[in-house]
Amino acid sequence: MLSFLPPLLRGCLSALLLGLNTLLLCLPLILFSASRFLIPVKSWHRFSTKSCIVIAEFWITLNSGWMKLTRPMQWQIKGLDDLKKDGWYLVTCNHQSWADIFIVQHLLNRRIPMLKFFIKQELIWAPIIGQCWWALDFPFMKRYSKAYLEKHPEKRGEDLRATRKACEKFQEVPVSIFNFMEGTRYTETKHKLQQSPFRHLLKPRAGGTGFVLGAMGSQLKTMINITISYNGTTPSFWGFLCGKGDTVSVTIEQLPIPDHYLGKDYSNDAAFREQFQTWVNTLWTDKDNLLDTMTNQPSQTEPTYAEVN
Repeated sequence: MLSFLPPLLRGCLSALLLGLNTLLLCLPLILFSASRFLIPVKSWHRFSTKSCIVIAEFWITLNSGWMKLTRPMQWQIKGLDDLKKDGWYLVTCNHQSWADIFIVQHLLNRRIPMLKFFIKQELIWAPIIGQCWWALDFPFMKRYSKAYLEKHPEKRGEDLRATRKACEKFQEVPVSIFNFMEGTRYTETKHKLQQSPFRHLLKPRAGGTGFVLGAMGSQLKTMINITISYNGTTPSFWGFLCGKGDTVSVTIEQLPIPDHYLGKDYSNDAAFREQFQTWVNTLWTDKDNLLDTMTNQPSQTEPTYAEVN
């Protein structure tokens, strides 16, 4: 463990290891994925898809390695039991720092299917990372703005149909879809500008989650609701690389997703949209109350270590 090193050195080391990890593993990842177009055999397609997931999980494991190397990782974790690698999950989390993603990946790696994000179609052209998302079958979606749909009403519902088609490959392969409902990282400035009714959270954007549940039909039955509290100053991404913000508490809850929220058209069904927004706001009220408890818990509470096997 190198936590005795100055933060600047730990940050440089973490950034170097993260960069090398990404560059070295992106090549076999893209090659395996591209081979599916060159070898039109279903058994090979299944093998290459599984290989891509193994590579991505190994990428996360290596990231966990430099995290353990540069910090004590005395995190307080609740709710890691009873997760299933062969289940379909919708995963959400409050969002305060880019560190959130690494923490969630570290905790859930190989416990549930690999996390996948719905990605804007334009981001497929992002250097390296865009091609990695494509190789891992992240669902790329095309969303039309209200202004565009007013001019082109014939396009209504087309984005949902296209995304459903992109998700057809998940009908037989378990998947975990990850979505930050707040849509952006929490800051005091954003909180005031929004006039958020929540003490610790920004207003949730129900549209993204409603769109996911509409596209995935009846496959997603369970939500993994993650709440992260840094119990002090929230670290920036660079601060996290430097080993700061290690007093972390995480609560993981499994919640059933009501059947009547699945397979609906959030964009065009006003009654469903209002009902779904009420459900999401109730989730956020409960999360806000939970954060009150987590941020006020005694500092001498014995931590539970979140280790990856």
